[in-house]
Amino acid sequence: MRRFGMAKYADELIVTLNRAAEAAVPEAQQLFVDSVRQMSVQDAKGILTGGDTAGTEFFRRTTSAQLQQRFLAVVRESTARVGLAQKYNEYAGRGVRVGLVKAEDANLDDYVTRKALDGLYFMVAEEERKIRRDPVGTASNLLKKVFGALLK
Repeated sequence: MRRFGMAKYADELIVTLNRAAEAAVPEAQQLFVDSVRQMSVQDAKGILTGGDTAGTEFFRRTTSAQLQQRFLAVVRESTARVGLAQKYNEYAGRGVRVGLVKAEDANLDDYVTRKALDGLYFMVAEEERKIRRDPVGTASNLLKKVFGALLK
């Protein structure tokens, strides 16, 4: 959009998409809590003995489909307010036909949802790595939050 003199619209779209992603993140909390409640002994063992992001991979496996649906709804609502998603999709569709845009990136709502989920799981993985490096210092406050949410 910037290349075609539409920088103002690009900036507005970026702000809207960031806000949509931020608004969607709270949707994850209950799904993560539910996932922990349904965790099997085998799942817990895999997390404990797995790599630096075994817990994150567990959450990705058990929550991504539902989170994708919830995030997509929030993103669609936000992009509809701006009104540029339809135009983006139209131009991106043309870009796909000539090889300038990947097909999976041609729908703005799907793209933003995917990137928001990637960002969420990235942040969870970073926190998991910190906990694994310093379990006592890092985990105590986090465990209080997690177990406090589980007991509600």
